[in-house]
Amino acid sequence: MHFQKITLAIVAAASASAFACSGVRDASAKSTTPTLRIAPADTDTVRAPHKAAATHPTPPVLDSLIKGTLPARGLYVFRYAANPRRMKHLIGIADSTEINAFVIDVKDEFGLNFKPADPLLKKNAGSQAKLTTLGALVDTIRAHGILPVARIVVFKDSVTARNNPEHTIRKADGTAWRDKKGQTWVNPYANAIWEYNFRVAEEAIKMGFGEIQFDYIRFPEPYKSLPPQVFPEQNGRTKPQVLSEFLSAARDRFAKLGVRTTADIFGLVTTVGGTLEVGQKWEPISQSVDVVLPMVYPSHYPRGSFQLEHPNAVPYDVIHIAISRARERDEKLGIKGEHVRPWLQAFSIGNPKYGAHEIEEQRRGVYDAGYDGWVLWEPGSRYDKFIPALEKTFVSRKKVPPVPRPANRLD
Repeated sequence: MHFQKITLAIVAAASASAFACSGVRDASAKSTTPTLRIAPADTDTVRAPHKAAATHPTPPVLDSLIKGTLPARGLYVFRYAANPRRMKHLIGIADSTEINAFVIDVKDEFGLNFKPADPLLKKNAGSQAKLTTLGALVDTIRAHGILPVARIVVFKDSVTARNNPEHTIRKADGTAWRDKKGQTWVNPYANAIWEYNFRVAEEAIKMGFGEIQFDYIRFPEPYKSLPPQVFPEQNGRTKPQVLSEFLSAARDRFAKLGVRTTADIFGLVTTVGGTLEVGQKWEPISQSVDVVLPMVYPSHYPRGSFQLEHPNAVPYDVIHIAISRARERDEKLGIKGEHVRPWLQAFSIGNPKYGAHEIEEQRRGVYDAGYDGWVLWEPGSRYDKFIPALEKTFVSRKKVPPVPRPANRLD
């Protein structure tokens, strides 16, 4: 979801303006379809809080990060970077800079990145290499006062779609719908899919992850060249409504375990007034999670966005405008504080090539918009060239009051 170009074509026709700029949970609307066909594990064992939770290292600074009283500034750690050698280097970066969080792939679109205990999870783990010592690695991260965040890819799940075809998005003839790459997607309306992902998160929490971050909280793009998508178990619910229901249910469930729920969304969601065709809309999602992480990568905005000829060349302007608009929309909902933590671009698409200066400009845009937290996305988790942009220790830089965005860029 992160390293993917998107255009204004995915904005729903209902949107009044491409650059202008609630789901309510209804338990009675939810389907009662059976769980995945694999026999579930003992739910008391799977869902109960980890009795040994207190044994996980929790320095005071980490406790503040878990509770959200200290903003997170993080790095993305992809599946194959979560190994002892690479993690030693990344922990060294965090120990010597302001970095205080790692977003680690626990489940991506190719399956799990750990060996689970839950039989339901084992059957859908996939064939990709697994970390055998993820729990020990998480404890090491925690001991350094770093927040371990579990990234869980939800609805773009080729492994679970293959193993559970009854819970996939369909075509009108009842066969599996496939995206432009020929991949099947699981059905966001299927309660069984919800339960599977909740149990992945609960196993991550038992390992010591201090935050659950859901990615691919969306539907696949409904290109006109592809057959229409059909959703069993929809029961009249809209796309934004069901995404909000999923996130709200997750937040309620994990809050009982002392862990916050966050979600990655397309950057355009902060400024588009309507709903993207993938189902994402700011207000329903924002009200359903503890933190929203919009992927406001300047390279992903088309030319002319925000009246900027070349958005990729002016990272401060893009970030400041997009995140300021997110704050404004949150304020209308009565949501304040560090509720927005943007993903920042630590990779290059076209010119200019991104380095330390571009990171500094993006961070400045976040701070001027009134927030302190952010996460860097580099798909290979190689951050050395960006280290000069990082401060030695965490210092609050957000502007109070925020720097107003240029009104004429959106309104």
